[in-house]
Amino acid sequence: MAKPKKRYVCQQCGSVSSRWAGQCSDCGEWNTLVEDAGAVVTPFQAKHNLQSGGRTILLSGLDTDVALPERMATGIAEFDRAMGGGFVTGSATLIGGDPGIGKSTLLLQAAAKLANAGKSVAYVSGEEAADQVRLRARRLGLGKAPVQLAAATSVRDILTTLGEGSPPDLVIIDSIQTMHSDLIEGAPGTVSQVRASSGELIRFAKENGSALVLVGHVTKDGSIAGPRVLEHMVDTVLAFEGERSHQYRILRAVKNRFGGTDEIGVFAMAGEGLSEVANPSSLFLTNRDESMTGTVVFPALEGTRPVLVEVQALTVRLASGATPRRAVVGWDSGRLAMILAVLEARCGLSFSTCEVYLNIAGGYRLQDPAADLAVAAALVSALSERPVPNDAVAFGEIALSGEVRPVSHGPIRLKEAGKLGFQRALLPLAQAGEKATMALSGFKTLSSFVDHMLGRG
Repeated sequence: MAKPKKRYVCQQCGSVSSRWAGQCSDCGEWNTLVEDAGAVVTPFQAKHNLQSGGRTILLSGLDTDVALPERMATGIAEFDRAMGGGFVTGSATLIGGDPGIGKSTLLLQAAAKLANAGKSVAYVSGEEAADQVRLRARRLGLGKAPVQLAAATSVRDILTTLGEGSPPDLVIIDSIQTMHSDLIEGAPGTVSQVRASSGELIRFAKENGSALVLVGHVTKDGSIAGPRVLEHMVDTVLAFEGERSHQYRILRAVKNRFGGTDEIGVFAMAGEGLSEVANPSSLFLTNRDESMTGTVVFPALEGTRPVLVEVQALTVRLASGATPRRAVVGWDSGRLAMILAVLEARCGLSFSTCEVYLNIAGGYRLQDPAADLAVAAALVSALSERPVPNDAVAFGEIALSGEVRPVSHGPIRLKEAGKLGFQRALLPLAQAGEKATMALSGFKTLSSFVDHMLGRG
């Protein structure tokens, strides 16, 4: 009999190799290839013909009437917003975030809300003892909630327990990296164990109509640890973001088969747990009673939700011969380099002898390309020491040609700014005709925008 073929799986990115190597060829990490003992492929299996011997499956038309999935609203408005309305029965949700960011606290609060509403909830912890979870619940004022607790890491034991009697409406596994399946060789947290454990738990949720929540660890670059296939197996992927030094937290929907993506829920960390923030813009705007150079307010958009944030820039002149530094917090450093290049090439401004520092106030992370014009305004204000008016907001995308391009959802951005008392907006010329309660100043090119800021025209 021919010798079975082995394969090696990268514990960082999940790529598969037929032989061991010191460095993964896909992600470049060292000493991450581990033999996947649970996936030995024999030559017979590789050559076996799969075109016969199976059962016939039922095909249905695309126009078949399908009922909308039932949802379980938690009663936490910000959580339900990010989820698209609440948990869907029979769905699997993966939530990831940095250690200590508040994932377990948020899920415990959601579990207590559902349990108090009459839903059956099972909370299985692989990292803490049941008494530790009870102590945290008491600190949060949730000690009387009828949530069923367990401390276990064996997937077989968990599924056997959940299968007795009626299945729970919600099952929380904290965390998937601590789960272990006795069908697969290897330590908990390896690629094969995470994949097998997740598959068994998701199959149980689909067959029994339970909503499943898996808590996932993250790597140092912020991505969810384990195989990438894990994010494809689940229906919803939530990222719990924020800086531990700041009180705010953002729950962001990265993937959602039952709702829109890029929706966010905003929370503030307090002694009694996570509290909802009804007006997120108030968190990211500093005191603007006095005019300051290098600060501009930008109406960002997260899904369908506008959030006003403050863009801050600082330029420092250096002596000749010194190498200028570029530091960015909360925005893409490559995008900053592009904006600086356009300001120099198209507008005649020189940043080559300046150190440039850019910060998004409150620890917020911007990914919206509409922030280009606000960043450019902050840079020009810092360089010229001419403040942008306190009652103005700016948004627009900047092309390499120097054109100020229109962006999506302009009316929503303007409405949010007007609601918070802003009186004027600096925006692309193509959107200067929008209906708004404030004065609109449109610009076709970045050079005309710079001339306006410097008082040249």
